[in-house]
Amino acid sequence: MTASQSNRAPIRLKSYICGAWKAGHRDGAPLLDAATGDVVATIDASGIDMAEALAYGRASGQALQAMTFHERAMMLKALGQHLMGLKDEFHALSLATGATPKDGWVDIEGGIGTLLGYASKARREMPNARVLTEGAVEPLSKDMSFSAQHILTPLTGVAVHINAYNFPCWGMLEKLAPTLIAGMPAIIKPASQTAYLTELMVRRIIEADILPPGALQLICGSVGDLLDHVSGQDVVTFTGSASTGRKLRAHPTVVTNSTRFTMEADSLNACVLGPDATPGTPEFDLFIREVAAEMTVKAGQKCTAIRRAFVPRAQVDAVQAALAERLATIPVGLPGDPQVRMGALASQSQRDEVRARIRDLVVDGEIVIGDPDAVTLTSGDPDRGAFMNPVVLYCDRPEDARAAHDVEAFGPVSTLMAYDDLDQAVALTRRGKGSLVASVFTNDAGVAEAAVLGMAPFHGRVMIGNRASAKSSTGHGSPLYMLTHGGPGRAGGGEEMGGVRGVKHFMQRTAVQGTPRLLAAVTGQWIDGAETRADIHPFRKSLAELQIGDQLVTKTRQVTLEDIEHFAQFTGDNFYAHMDEEAARANPFFDGRVAHGYLIVSFAAGLFVQPDPGPVLANYGVDNLRFLTPVNPGDTLGVRLTCKAINPREGGEHGEVRWDCQVTNQDGAVVAQYDVLTMVAKTWPN
Repeated sequence: MTASQSNRAPIRLKSYICGAWKAGHRDGAPLLDAATGDVVATIDASGIDMAEALAYGRASGQALQAMTFHERAMMLKALGQHLMGLKDEFHALSLATGATPKDGWVDIEGGIGTLLGYASKARREMPNARVLTEGAVEPLSKDMSFSAQHILTPLTGVAVHINAYNFPCWGMLEKLAPTLIAGMPAIIKPASQTAYLTELMVRRIIEADILPPGALQLICGSVGDLLDHVSGQDVVTFTGSASTGRKLRAHPTVVTNSTRFTMEADSLNACVLGPDATPGTPEFDLFIREVAAEMTVKAGQKCTAIRRAFVPRAQVDAVQAALAERLATIPVGLPGDPQVRMGALASQSQRDEVRARIRDLVVDGEIVIGDPDAVTLTSGDPDRGAFMNPVVLYCDRPEDARAAHDVEAFGPVSTLMAYDDLDQAVALTRRGKGSLVASVFTNDAGVAEAAVLGMAPFHGRVMIGNRASAKSSTGHGSPLYMLTHGGPGRAGGGEEMGGVRGVKHFMQRTAVQGTPRLLAAVTGQWIDGAETRADIHPFRKSLAELQIGDQLVTKTRQVTLEDIEHFAQFTGDNFYAHMDEEAARANPFFDGRVAHGYLIVSFAAGLFVQPDPGPVLANYGVDNLRFLTPVNPGDTLGVRLTCKAINPREGGEHGEVRWDCQVTNQDGAVVAQYDVLTMVAKTWPN
């Protein structure tokens, strides 16, 4: 419960810089419990040498760069599991931020889950290597003696993450996860108001001794002259107001050094009730539920919260009545009170800011639900806590409004707006000048298509809500680690997360040109034209013995008409090109009956597979399969199988091996090309 904070002496927050906890030179500014007004902590970062912190991070970052992607992923997995075991401690302090336990779950478990999600995704989708290849090899000469490959390597600087106050745990971890997977150290600068929760989590991370030294530093307080010292190898990310973000992006050193700058600004996110979603439909009810939830979760202090809700003009009264009824059931009060479903805003100054922005919004409409200046509570003191009840405004002519599309009240506030047709609704969503997310609630495929295609250029994410996804949907306002989080224009023009896409934000893309042999040495992947080795059958080799370039050139096998007809009868694939000579000859791609593509793949396997028990444990897939030359009865097939990439699995007894498989005919023409994927034991008795 929040009141417990009053029994604890205020915490003097420290920064973790250059491997040590350091207090500022001054006493520090007090940080108050959002619900009780008690002093929770003091914060100050004066006297910290920011240039030294950056230099230390760059120097110590070599330890991260030396690790493979899988080693970093295992590190994140261990860290996530460790933090999950401490979640109760984080939740106890989270109450001081004004967050209810449900709000805290989004921040704490949601943040830790992002760590674990990235750990899993990196092991599944990235190689156990230090270099990430991107795209296919580009041949630059006819004889393949000169080729090119795009690679990504970690930047050698430091990622500086400047975060907002509303998610002190998730805001840090969702940026930290892809940063560490990429192999880049980070400096975290949390917003002061809730920095005590971030500091607690960082303390527990450092105590766990899981990360290499220098991988994580923390600044509690002002960053001072930090940005004066960033370089072209550093990255700066910012979450917060658009005005502050623009100032940081225009910092002379950031501009001069072309320092990567990613901005995620609060935006005027929109939600559209489809014209088909009339009262009594599941989509109408889902819309009401979603708008109410986005107003009350974290007391509306979410960068993805619904600020503008567009409804068909004929449904305005029904929506307003349903929303008023639902919001009336939301008890507001002390976040630790089990009866409370909405806690306090982060501070009284933030509440004052929200009230001021509501006064701006009233220029374009009227308040129809709630009173920003009157507070009704289930528990708590409205004079000491930063409490506020939900407020809904109505704008009847949004096409003529300005403030409704320009002003954001960062709290439990939303504006209902009437629209006359779907085209107008889509156009109105664009008036936000770029947002993180929009949603549309409809069960009509035509409405969904028109709305999404119209809104997508102005939004980083679009969610379609309907009856079929009601139980499984994560909702309008939930950023997910596998999806991009960001948006164009006012929203900052940046991207965060998005799975492996987010990792690449902290890496340099480089086109490397050279001979196949030397490119293979750089990338750790065999390239056509690089050296090969042919000794024993490669399927008889464990990972300890196998090398990229290990190759098998098989004997040949002739394809007969009887083979084709048997395969057709056995599988039921009687497509005319395999069974009808006249029809096949009429096909511009064929010169008579041809073999099934999967017959070719099956015959190829029969040519290269070594049947005895051995280190190859399983075939788990085929990638990039292409049939390039038709195979006619009487053609003779042969296979060249080459070990292309080896990925030992960290913490396991096997790894994945990718084989380049090329099937040719008697004329040397490539019939089929694909990658075979196998599980191979790390060791195997001779």
